[in-house]
Amino acid sequence: MHTFFFDNEGCISNPCHILAKLLCSSKGWGLSSLLLLGSLWPARANAQTSTTANLRQHRVLVASGLLEGEAGTAGIHVFKGVPFAAPPVGELRWRAPQPAATWTGVRPARAFGPKPMQLPVYGDMNSRAANMAEDCLYLNVWTPARTSRERLPVLVYFYGGGYVAGDGSEPRYDGESMARRGIVTVTVNYRLGVFGFLAHPELTQESGTQGSGNYGLLDQQAALRWVQQNIAAFGGDPARVTIGGESAGSVSVSAQMAAPGSKGLFVRAIGESGSMLSQARSPEPLPDAERKGVAFGSSLGAASLAALRALPAPELLQVAGQAGAPRFGPVLDGSFLPQSPAAVFTAGKQALVPLLVGWNSQEVTYHSLLGTDPPTVANLQRAVQHLYGPQAAEILRLYPAATDAEAEQAATDLACDRFTVYSTWKWADLHAQTSGQPVYRYIFARPRPALVAELGDVRPGLAGGLLKNTEAPTPAPSPVRGAVHAAEIEYALGNLATNKAFAWEKADYQVAEQFQAYLANFIKTGNPGGRRLPAWPAANDSRHGGQVLHLDVTTRAEPEPHRERYLFLDQVNR
Repeated sequence: MHTFFFDNEGCISNPCHILAKLLCSSKGWGLSSLLLLGSLWPARANAQTSTTANLRQHRVLVASGLLEGEAGTAGIHVFKGVPFAAPPVGELRWRAPQPAATWTGVRPARAFGPKPMQLPVYGDMNSRAANMAEDCLYLNVWTPARTSRERLPVLVYFYGGGYVAGDGSEPRYDGESMARRGIVTVTVNYRLGVFGFLAHPELTQESGTQGSGNYGLLDQQAALRWVQQNIAAFGGDPARVTIGGESAGSVSVSAQMAAPGSKGLFVRAIGESGSMLSQARSPEPLPDAERKGVAFGSSLGAASLAALRALPAPELLQVAGQAGAPRFGPVLDGSFLPQSPAAVFTAGKQALVPLLVGWNSQEVTYHSLLGTDPPTVANLQRAVQHLYGPQAAEILRLYPAATDAEAEQAATDLACDRFTVYSTWKWADLHAQTSGQPVYRYIFARPRPALVAELGDVRPGLAGGLLKNTEAPTPAPSPVRGAVHAAEIEYALGNLATNKAFAWEKADYQVAEQFQAYLANFIKTGNPGGRRLPAWPAANDSRHGGQVLHLDVTTRAEPEPHRERYLFLDQVNR
């Protein structure tokens, strides 16, 4: 609870601020000064009443100053565009996030902050931010609390987008539905692409940590520290914080669990489709990332860090987005990540918290494996031989196909496992073995319904996005029999109605109600189970080990499928 006062200049203060002013005064201290200070402390009860009233009026005092949000529906208070760190511009470009500046008076918190710098690369993203800027380190809070004394559970959610796109204002991440279930919900912006992950020898030298890169992940960590410091003012409990995310957001959750500096900032974790615990998604070694950063600067004629910082943000964005430009992502920087996440989890040094994790039944299609080639037995065999060489025979045994119809399914299964399923399975499996904490696993299998007719000449993309048929040719979509990548987000967070692209059916809302209820229970208690929900045993439960929840119109727990596949891929990835 933040107690506050108004000083003689009309500024918001607390007793510590007043003490600091008196200490800095040239008039010195006397008995009268001490008595005056003592007379302020009994006002604490009145200040608490004022704080509580201000929450009902959508006003909250955080460490940096007084915020004024707005009303959502069903008594939800919404605070948008709240700065949790200083703008990462100028000399702060490619630095760890710095504390947000304080302000006097009342700061409006009724509009989303700018989204991070990014190109329009995904067709299913729908930002509600008014603009895009390097100055992007803002978060959003939805709270159902009536007073700041309620100590409600908290969800902090990280968006997906491959570390090159996304922002916390997207409607599918809207926190109001979760807030209606009694959860203070926070979405967080973090830096992306070249702005979030560039490593460079000069950056390493100036960092003081002998590493560089990972600014986007450090942004997430800074937001979690902000939550620890401030969420009680919104009625949240800093001791009951769950982190969650999808795709790159899920990968980020695995990274935060592995990062020593994030321990103690959350007590539960949720991951949807992705982790850092595979060879393909493992953070890049620092020397390689530094060489990439130097080469990128040279391509722009920027031979020094100062020259790179002097370049306009739009120019950096456009060059980094060109074909053939390097891809910037997480780095094994020796600081945020002193070891690879796989090594951390193997040693049991990760955050020892309950984990709820899973993936979708058809994350991608066979095109991700075969490209434009049709899904025939011959093409499957050719692709597998090219990718796996001497191990191809075992892969073909694990993904069998005697007919072309079977080849399509086998190619789809292998493509999904390579894309994100294996890394997610590895995360769950290692944490189950080394953490001593329950791990709950799911497979989300509800296919999206048809697109609404009013959209016109639009079709689904290969991994959940939408494509206009006038865009550059892509492989024709294959039949979608399961849930594609990112399809579960609106179900999990209770936001089907925010996605106007699909003709949602009654069954979709039933699945969403069930999925969201599981997540809400997990956020509140660490166990997703509840009354009127099908049983969901932990995967490492001694009585029902190996169970995974199949989430669909008919939800059920069942033995883990395809473990033999993942164990073999585990050998291949070593």
